[in-house]
Amino acid sequence: MKKIILLILVLFAFFGCKNEDALEEEIAKIDTSFTVERFDRAFAEAKPENLGNLKKTYPFFFSARIPDSVFVEQMKDSFQIALNNATKQKFGDFKTETNEIESLFQHLKYYDKTFNEPRVVVFTNYVHYREKLVVTDSVVLLAIDNYLGENHEFYGNFPKYIVQNLKPSQLVVDLAKAYSEKQIFQSQKKTFLDEMIFFGKQLYFKDKVIPFKSDADKIGYAQEQIEFANANENMVWTEFVENEMLYSTNSSFVSRFIADAPFSKFQLELDSQTPGRLGQYIGWQIVRAYMKNNDVSLQEMLQTEAIEIFNKSNYKPSK
Repeated sequence: MKKIILLILVLFAFFGCKNEDALEEEIAKIDTSFTVERFDRAFAEAKPENLGNLKKTYPFFFSARIPDSVFVEQMKDSFQIALNNATKQKFGDFKTETNEIESLFQHLKYYDKTFNEPRVVVFTNYVHYREKLVVTDSVVLLAIDNYLGENHEFYGNFPKYIVQNLKPSQLVVDLAKAYSEKQIFQSQKKTFLDEMIFFGKQLYFKDKVIPFKSDADKIGYAQEQIEFANANENMVWTEFVENEMLYSTNSSFVSRFIADAPFSKFQLELDSQTPGRLGQYIGWQIVRAYMKNNDVSLQEMLQTEAIEIFNKSNYKPSK
């Protein structure tokens, strides 16, 4: 009997992979029409006399309240020149990132028939890592000086848990997250469970639109951190349940288990060994269970209330 059950599970896995492969082949055939505009290079190579043309082509980078002399001085600024050199050296022709953005757009077009490719413009923003990108229906602005690699000298004074995601592979991940936020609906988040499910929706959205990224990349963990989360899922869930946290409105749980942080705060000796945002990770597993056990589309799930997702997920943490 055990051999028969094992065979059935293997067959399910085999045909599941076949179906996923066929879907990805279909999505890869979707036409996209966009180019990546390198404002960073245009500004780096511009002379003061070129400023008028730049302002006409990229009006969203210039304010009428700021005189041209400020931008002319910026062209000569030593840190701006260092940014120009660093981004040129790191990204070159930007081909890898462009291909990943194209794949993201193909998946977005597959799951959302109303999606139209925006204008994509690359720039630098003096390493303001909290403002790495802007996404609207018509334009995407990507500040690539925030993706130079975790060991880059520009990031020497930043916290390690922030720096570990300032690398090229996270650019399309951050872009996918921005698109998820435009599509997720939830009533006002009140409970810890609401928060977990909201970020679980974000992460599941990434499962569907950037399947070429690893789970570690999607959630922004190092490999050892995702391994910890996978290995200790049951322990984390037990902690949440036994301490009656799920339906609590205690805002401290958000800072302890949802917000960016060097580690999660169980107030135990092992805290320093944990990755931050384990509440997001658990929310992700709940949403995955919900999608596995219910016949709903991605768009329907994104609009479903957190409590319904949890109640219908039949979530059981891996042992």
